[in-house]
Amino acid sequence: MVIRPLLLILLLLPVLAHAQGDARLMILHGHGNPVVSEMVPLTIRGEYDLTVSLEDMRFPNSPDYDWIQTARDDWHKERVNGRLLQIFERKLALFPRRDGALHIGPLTHHLTYVTATGGRERIDVTAPPVTIAVRPFPGGYRPLSASRMELTDELSAPPGQLRQDEVLTRRVTIQAVGAMAHHLPPRPDLSAPWLISFTRPEQRETRLTEAGPVARVVWEWQLRPITGEPAILPAVALPWFDTRNRHIEIAALKPIPFGFAGFGANFGAAEGTATRNAALALTVFAGAMLAGLAVLLAGQGMASPAALRHRLRRRLPGPHLPDRQLYAADPPAGFDAPDWLARFRAALHR
Repeated sequence: MVIRPLLLILLLLPVLAHAQGDARLMILHGHGNPVVSEMVPLTIRGEYDLTVSLEDMRFPNSPDYDWIQTARDDWHKERVNGRLLQIFERKLALFPRRDGALHIGPLTHHLTYVTATGGRERIDVTAPPVTIAVRPFPGGYRPLSASRMELTDELSAPPGQLRQDEVLTRRVTIQAVGAMAHHLPPRPDLSAPWLISFTRPEQRETRLTEAGPVARVVWEWQLRPITGEPAILPAVALPWFDTRNRHIEIAALKPIPFGFAGFGANFGAAEGTATRNAALALTVFAGAMLAGLAVLLAGQGMASPAALRHRLRRRLPGPHLPDRQLYAADPPAGFDAPDWLARFRAALHR
């Protein structure tokens, strides 16, 4: 009576070993020291001496990293140590959000396999956790890492030779290989006191390619100087970490000189004066309108700056009115804009 249960256990041991010991799951990664935001390629590899019919595995989210799957799961046969095994591989790209020790896993693969008798059994195979040492992003810059980065800066016309009433379209495209779209910098502010600027909604996406994920963003502005007097829109520096050369590179939006073609003597004195007077009159009118609205809203008890800005936006003309409506009208004959402005300012201080 005692021998039979022991004999049954001994007979079952090879079957259990076949089901458990011949199924292995691993988290494979490079052994470098990535910086914050640098892509870390991962391979989740399973080696199974089983006929797998169903499977489920979910890579865990974490506040310590971003991740994206870079290819479809791959199932194939492979000979390992002389045995033909069923191999599972999942390719991922992981992007650390902070420096220090980064822990990944454990990770469990839930499998249903076909038994020797044609039945179905379930087994969970777990990969032990791995730790990656992440270094701080160099230079204290906003983290952005890539193996290659391209920036194109396109202008619709020579910015220093604009015609009257001409609007310059500027389109900037950035592509970064080995990055995700939200890693790319925010749209730079191109505002200046002498410039009117309208922006279109940005286009931002992450695309999967054979070289890995590629982040892409497109910014577009429509720009026009207020008076046409020569001015320069300064350059914008965008630092990024080159993962091939292991140092910081700078991608730059070039400085743009603005001005109308033939501004000055070639415009003619009367035409130049009229244009400047029209611009000044528009500025004064807008200032007076804003001042009046501010007094009106303050009288209504609206002390909140945010609420004030909201009400102002609702009362101001829409920002998408055609540019021609802003600049086409000339001031009345004999209108002295500087004198009017001086009298207006004096009236405000009474």
